Formats: sequence, structure tokens, C-alpha cells
Amino acid sequence: MKKFTLCLKISLISALCVFLCAFSDPDALEVFTGLLQKTLTEHYDFNQESNQIKRYELNVTNNGFCRYKRYFNNGKTEYFAFKLAKFKDLDYLGTTNSGKLYLRTKGEDVIVQTYKDRGGDVDSMATQVIIPVKNMEPEDLNLIRNNLEGICKLPVLP
Repeated sequence: MKKFTLCLKISLISALCVFLCAFSDPDALEVFTGLLQKTLTEHYDFNQESNQIKRYELNVTNNGFCRYKRYFNNGKTEYFAFKLAKFKDLDYLGTTNSGKLYLRTKGEDVIVQTYKDRGGDVDSMATQVIIPVKNMEPEDLNLIRNNLEGICKLPVLP
């Protein structure tokens, strides 16, 4: 009987630990995505493409997606989207004043769609998204990297 009670206690404690760990930090994704949205919005450099781009949309959603849409002056639209959990690495080419942020994924995980293009509408996949940025310090790049890596480490929700 003592052996049964001991096994029952161990299994209940194990089940409780698993249950508590599974629901330990449900807001972590929202915190990471909120910080990413804020950082990318603050540092986005519209001036790098202002002669070609009419407007843009750059959104990091609470469900873990990055969506970047560019509306060109000639009517063409480009749309990029990827799941942040597929993030692999980032590169930055430029100076602290102006540059391009390359967000790379594990494979061809970036959805690329073009609308109203002379060559027709195109749907394809890519391995990176390139975002023009300004006033980017090493601390900002580290913040972006840490948030993206934090999202990748979160448990996958169904």
C-alpha cells in the first residue's frame, strides 16, 4: 500500500508540474511581438524607398506573424509574410544612420505575393525579408534578435 501511495504522489506531482509549466507564461508571445512591433516601427526608414513607395504597412501580429506590405507609386503591391517561429538569423548591412535589416528564415518560409505587376500577379516563397531601417544601434539589433529568438523558444500551441 505504501508503494502505491508513493507512486500516486509522484505521478500527481509530475502531472501538476507539467500542467503548471504548460500554462506558465501565456503572455510571452504578446510581449515579444509588442516589443518587435515597437522597435521595427520606430526604426523603419521610409526615406530609403520614398521615390518608389507610396506607402507601407509593417505589422507584427499577436499570433506570431510578421507582415510587410509595400505599395509602389506605379500601382504594384508587394506583400511579405512569415511566421516568427521560423526565424533563423538576422543580418544588418549599413551604418548606424541607415541600413537594411535582413530577417532570414529556416527555409523558404516567407510568402511573397505581388499584385498589379506588369508581369502579372506572382505568388512565391523566399528565405528572407529585407526591411529598410534608420538609427539602428547594436543594442537595437540585439533587442530584435533576442525577441525573435524568444519567440522561437516558446512552446508550440495547437
